Amino acid sequence: MTRVWKWNRPVTVREVLEDLQQERSIAYTTVMTVLDNLHQKGWVRREAEGRAYRYEAVSTRAAYSAALMNDAWSQSDNPAAALVAFFGMMSEEQRHALRDAMRIVQGPEEGPVVAETRAAPEASGEKRDEKREEKSGENPAGNAGEKPGGENPASDRDGTGR
Repeated sequence: MTRVWKWNRPVTVREVLEDLQQERSIAYTTVMTVLDNLHQKGWVRREAEGRAYRYEAVSTRAAYSAALMNDAWSQSDNPAAALVAFFGMMSEEQRHALRDAMRIVQGPEEGPVVAETRAAPEASGEKRDEKREEKSGENPAGNAGEKPGGENPASDRDGTGR
């Protein structure tokens, strides 16, 4: 799937093969079998082009990742504790990305969102500036705010890990 997502357009077995062969030796039939399996599982759609097929991802990588996180979270016996533990593992950069995502989901109609700004470190350690209010209609995460459509490939659990 990484190779199919990489191009963000329909790809042929030959294109994926040539890309993979830059890293390791692999047979055409192996790539063809994997793409066919992904098609049968609903992860890619394909269209005939001559004697070959062009394969295209059904879902974006971001939507797939979100589905995996949602699936893992929904299986927890204590979802709130799972979220607290997950957020505790995040880096500062990831927490900022989470705040940006929450702004996107909440939308501008829900009023100002309080965001933290960082002050320069002082001799006694780091100190945070006062909180400031921001209101932004922009989408700082690019397409991440778009709602995914189509099937959820993450919910197709057959034990293969693919």
